[in-house]
Amino acid sequence: MVAAPPPIPRFSNLLKDHPDAGAAIACAVLVFLGWQMLNFGWLGIALWVLAAAYVIGGFESAREGLTTLFEEKELDVDLLMIVAALGAAGLGLWRREYYLIVDGAVLILIFAISGALEGYAMQRTERSIQGLMSLTADTARVMRSGQEHILPVADLQIGDQVLVKPGELVPTDGLVIEGFSTLNQASITGESIPVERTIGDEVFAGTLNGSGALRLKIHQPPESSLIQRVIRLVQQAQTEAPPSQQFIERFERGYAKVIVLAGILLGTLPPFLLGWNWEETIYRALIFLVVASPCALMASIMPALLSGIANGARQGILFKNGAQLEQIGRVRAIAFDKTGTLTTGNLQVVSVLSAQPSTNKLLQVAAALESLSEHPIGEAIAQFARQQNLTWAAAVNVQARAGQGITGDIEGQGAIAGKAAFVQAQVSTAAQPLREQSQQWEADGKTVVWVAYAGEILGIIAVADTVRPAAAKAIARLKRLGVEQIVMLTGDNSRTAHSIAQQVGVDQVYAELLPEEKVDVIRKLQQQYQSVAMVGDGINDAPALAQASVGIAMGAAGSDVALETADIVLMADRLERLEHAIRLGRRAQGVVKQNIVFALSFVVILLIANFAGDITLPLGVLGHEGSTVIVTLSGLRLLRG
Repeated sequence: MVAAPPPIPRFSNLLKDHPDAGAAIACAVLVFLGWQMLNFGWLGIALWVLAAAYVIGGFESAREGLTTLFEEKELDVDLLMIVAALGAAGLGLWRREYYLIVDGAVLILIFAISGALEGYAMQRTERSIQGLMSLTADTARVMRSGQEHILPVADLQIGDQVLVKPGELVPTDGLVIEGFSTLNQASITGESIPVERTIGDEVFAGTLNGSGALRLKIHQPPESSLIQRVIRLVQQAQTEAPPSQQFIERFERGYAKVIVLAGILLGTLPPFLLGWNWEETIYRALIFLVVASPCALMASIMPALLSGIANGARQGILFKNGAQLEQIGRVRAIAFDKTGTLTTGNLQVVSVLSAQPSTNKLLQVAAALESLSEHPIGEAIAQFARQQNLTWAAAVNVQARAGQGITGDIEGQGAIAGKAAFVQAQVSTAAQPLREQSQQWEADGKTVVWVAYAGEILGIIAVADTVRPAAAKAIARLKRLGVEQIVMLTGDNSRTAHSIAQQVGVDQVYAELLPEEKVDVIRKLQQQYQSVAMVGDGINDAPALAQASVGIAMGAAGSDVALETADIVLMADRLERLEHAIRLGRRAQGVVKQNIVFALSFVVILLIANFAGDITLPLGVLGHEGSTVIVTLSGLRLLRG
């Protein structure tokens, strides 16, 4: 069966989705008809048609301007435009120069077209939210009493079991209790490479299931799912104005009052001071109201910042507001937490040294004991042995000694694993090569586990929190980017901290710190470098994240504290995205500065042209609104790359 072609969008639907565009089109048709009717001498009907153009094209601007005037007691550019257009119409009727009415209608038309174009451009920055929302399922397959029920996601409860079939979207966050599959988590982390998920793993709403069926248990309300929190944060980022935008908005209100006062003076004084006639004076005053309005200046900042936020969202970088996009571009120093940030945060076996030719016996004895331990070191050793495809006899009479090690019996022989002193106190003396290697590993910041069986030492195993593969490269690129100082803050011991720092290329290390001491270090860095970023896991680093100029959390696929405390979240846990965030912030700063300079320069040029008497009202409108559209589209450049 051949699939039907996609439906062609109907013109009526386009107008319904973009009412501003519909008003602009209707206004354009009416202005053209009114102008033609004037040319044919049909004055009466032409005036009614042009009046309709004024109403349809200027209704929205008039409504917004009057609302601002009466509710907020402030003037805005919308009201200035309407006053200028009505002034042109009044002047045309008074002088019976009806082309001035057409000029006013053209002013309304160009303002309406500009508003429609700006609205369309701003919609592009909202597509990231709409894209996220499209990834949230409306219903879920819930298993109750052995039966499958299709229920709205909003009706799901904690403890419900949800079935996700191959190729379906995961409807809500949950823990896998049955099944194995690969999931595309691009909507959450920005990474399109599928990840494996099996029993015990957490999966997130909006991720796409692969070829396996999964049964999930819901452990939190659907409205608290990660993707819903991300949507709310991005929406909040788009509604919160950064300091620069707040300044421009305050400036606009005072500026509009100055423009009105100046317009009144220009409309009354030149006949007495410069000998102008009243018609020319009023006409130039109306043009002044148009070209001096700060529309382009108002559009210089937010489109650029919102575009940058949308760009970051596509790259797995969540900016919580536009202010942080501005601030990240100014960062001169960056402080990194160690565990979970520069390192993976997961202990792994990194080295094994056996007293025998083969390491199998050493690993089998260690795994037999450690597989019964809940300590992270024991889990790392048991996992490593499984990766080597080893099997082992079960240990019995197992006893753990807190902070020392673990003992037990394996096939009737005593076995022990733990610290050097604990093991050597119960078995024969260790060989010199083992002692020397153990000291070297400990000097490198690794934890060394000694293993003995049947009264003899089998060897040693080194366990460590491994450095993220991309950490060294990411830090090197940050230095090339111009970041002046990179430091590491950690509560770990100094020896381990310096070992990690040497591997990744950190400039300075602060070790054995309490959370409040990390805050003190951030404050000292801010005194020296002003703008300082802190990168952490968002949990024990929360005070330092809050103190930093920019707090950046490794997403850990959605830690609650990371989303609440940090200003920026790297959703994919990839440090290399930090470079992209800084570059994006610097690009945003550059685009905003370019827009402001362009907007102010264009206002000055138009004002000079007006007072030189070489500009008409439609040309002034075209220049003013054209500059507004240009800076809006300029801001959308940040959607690229």
